[in-house]
Amino acid sequence: MKHRNFISLMCCVIVTLTAVAQGRVDTRPHIFDSNVRSLKVSLLNNMYVPPVYMLGSDDLLLIDFDYLDYNVHYLRYSVTHCNADWQPSQLVESEYVSGFNYADIDDYEQSEATYVHYYNYQFVLPNADMEFLVSGNYLLTVYEQSDPDDILFQTRLSVCEGKVGVYPQVTSRTDVEYNNRFQQVSFDVRFKPNQIKDPYSEFTCVVTQNSREDNSVIVTRPTMVAVDHVTYDHNRDLIFAAGNEFRRFETVNAHNINMGVQSIRYYEPMYHAILLTDVPRNETQYLYDQTQFGRFTIRNAEAYNENPLEADYMITHFTLDTDGKLNGGNVWLYGEFLEGYPASQAMMKYDASTGFYTADLLLKQGAYNYMYLWVPDGTSVGQTSRIEGDHYETINEYLVKVYDRPMGERYDHLVGYGVAYSGK
Repeated sequence: MKHRNFISLMCCVIVTLTAVAQGRVDTRPHIFDSNVRSLKVSLLNNMYVPPVYMLGSDDLLLIDFDYLDYNVHYLRYSVTHCNADWQPSQLVESEYVSGFNYADIDDYEQSEATYVHYYNYQFVLPNADMEFLVSGNYLLTVYEQSDPDDILFQTRLSVCEGKVGVYPQVTSRTDVEYNNRFQQVSFDVRFKPNQIKDPYSEFTCVVTQNSREDNSVIVTRPTMVAVDHVTYDHNRDLIFAAGNEFRRFETVNAHNINMGVQSIRYYEPMYHAILLTDVPRNETQYLYDQTQFGRFTIRNAEAYNENPLEADYMITHFTLDTDGKLNGGNVWLYGEFLEGYPASQAMMKYDASTGFYTADLLLKQGAYNYMYLWVPDGTSVGQTSRIEGDHYETINEYLVKVYDRPMGERYDHLVGYGVAYSGK
């Protein structure tokens, strides 16, 4: 509780320059209450694209999650404006949101005919209670109405003003090798003539692959500047390991065969889904498979009208056969369904008696994407090469966000973003 109170205080106060100078605030997605499950942030009209809200558009950001309990909890949320590096900006609340910087979550419903009882909560942003006044990054915190210090989780949102056009491209003909293990990103940022005074000092660009934060890249210096555009290319920092297509499984039907599932059985007090045993793919030939770039979708095919409130939770058992223990690091699961959860859930455990790596996670019925990352000791960046393999043909989603801070401004504007897919 003391740790959670400390985090909540750091997230909710208005951070002054003095406070920032004393140390960085941990704004990474984090679920503090283990009863919070299936957290998903997406665009209301398209859950399969990066959830960036365009300021003033008709689209909305949807925040959806479950709380496992028989009793309803009355919850509230607030936001903190952040700069490109996800550290709180100098803006005060009245400068970045309208009205009060908190609102109650009024849309919640109880699960129906499930062994695991939960309440599903949903809300959209912006809404009548809270509108964004400026672009940029936002840290969202959700907490108990009766105790603002009791934070359930924190997650990240991005709001764009669309001031510039961002046009990324991806190629497997990289500056280090040709059509083998890597993919290289380049992009143009286009704007009205003389709209940007000094791109060299104003722009900060962030590039991510499949929404991963561990291998994201920050670029501040363009390679070419013109009166109406700047170009970022031949930058070795923008060379990414190509990886492999995400693995997939479905638990949409508790009584029939599902993709990637060996069996589903009920053992008091809940269902257990045993996934097919995975093996490394680093030495196998590339095989295309259409995926959702790590995302998941909740679904129970047996529910009446596929009502999501009838989707039950299952202990889902992952098994990876690596033919013995891998030394020098750890194996981690990666997928949107794990964002914000403690490391104890994402890191695979090695079972010496079987020679397998295993993980047992409580997941809601649905369709899931996942992969295995190798994280060497002493590092925090996952590698695909050791287990999944790196194939230049892999279809990856690259998101480029461009932030602008003109001279004299007190925060980073998110002025544009672009999405590109390798191999397309």
